[in-house]
Amino acid sequence: MKSAVSPCPIVTDWKTLYRAAILEPDKRVVRQKVLEAEFAILSRAREVFYCGGTSDEKESLEDALYLLISYKNACECADMDITGKAATAV
Repeated sequence: MKSAVSPCPIVTDWKTLYRAAILEPDKRVVRQKVLEAEFAILSRAREVFYCGGTSDEKESLEDALYLLISYKNACECADMDITGKAATAV
């Protein structure tokens, strides 16, 4: 008997995770949310590559991933002072 599971499951929550990551006000959980969103975006991009998707969706995924990586880098830079050492709270 064949399984009813699709060979290309659709990851539909990448937009929700993406928004949650970039709008998270708590610096202690931003990193985790960014990683979750990044994983969801890459998973959906893989699905689109193998199973097809619209050009609009492909562009949205590329844009979201680019912005998310930029945001992650900016957050990491904000945690560092000019000498490259971790900034301390005053």
